Amino acid sequence: MKAIQVTEYGGPEVLKLVDIEVPKPEGKKVLIKIEAIGVNYADTARRENQYVIPTPLPFIPGAEVAGEVVALGDEVKGIEVGTKVVTLISSTGYAEYALADSRGLIPIPDGVDAKEAVALPLQGLTAYHIIKSMGRLEKGETVLVHAAAGGVGTLAVQLANLFGAGKVIGTASTEEKRQMATELGAHHTVDYTKEGWEQEVLDLTDGKGADVILEMAGGEVFKKSFKCLAPFGRMVVYGAASGERTSFYPSYLMGRNQSVIGFFLPQMMAKRELYQQSLVELLGFLGKGQLKLTIGGTYRLEEAAHVHEILQGRKTAGKLVLVP
Repeated sequence: MKAIQVTEYGGPEVLKLVDIEVPKPEGKKVLIKIEAIGVNYADTARRENQYVIPTPLPFIPGAEVAGEVVALGDEVKGIEVGTKVVTLISSTGYAEYALADSRGLIPIPDGVDAKEAVALPLQGLTAYHIIKSMGRLEKGETVLVHAAAGGVGTLAVQLANLFGAGKVIGTASTEEKRQMATELGAHHTVDYTKEGWEQEVLDLTDGKGADVILEMAGGEVFKKSFKCLAPFGRMVVYGAASGERTSFYPSYLMGRNQSVIGFFLPQMMAKRELYQQSLVELLGFLGKGQLKLTIGGTYRLEEAAHVHEILQGRKTAGKLVLVP
């Protein structure tokens, strides 16, 4: 089978197309013939050896896959060959076939294709849990969504509304991206590349600030986000896309009873029931037309290096998908 392999850390050029053996499922594993692969910032971080946890060489990136179950391990129960599924795996997704734990498979509902389904596991679950589980959004509160036209952001804007937010403010760097956020349900949008954008957020909230802030850039964006966090507010940190480091003193939180909360999806995945319930809920929103997916582009597997370039260059909006 064809796969994209990394044998040395570095830029997009280290993603190499190779021929390897199709793996065989054992135990509770199944073999999936992949129809769509989700591309994520975590993939670029693994490639650069900058991920939260180390990824030993060599490896095949890709944690998000959708496709058809074509073979079963001898301990698999409740899944049949031919079932269309979506799932998260630790890696090896940039390929024509991949092994997955049968206990983590979610059947794809009728009317949802593989490219749509694969846009949900990583970014959908991230958006879901940073708002609901970690941000603990209460009805009527204000949510600030950074990178509101990105893969997580486009879903977070919609989910914040579905979960009862009173006001959703989205940030994005271009007028086109801000318009997209507005069309998806953002009540206001802000250009975070402009000096003083944090004051604009305060003005939009009558000086109070946002109750829940979804922060994934780090550096100066983190500092300015904290300036517009409301009393009793929760800022959920789920990435550091800028690569910038920043100093932060916990005592800053005391005066206004604020919280800064970290989120790492693999830890959430350890709670299998929570993971499955939330993904089923997301697929339900999708099937009912309550959640709109923004596919920023579909590319061939051999174009993986190009896809990483445009993803890191902030040149896209929505979800990027590879197709074997």
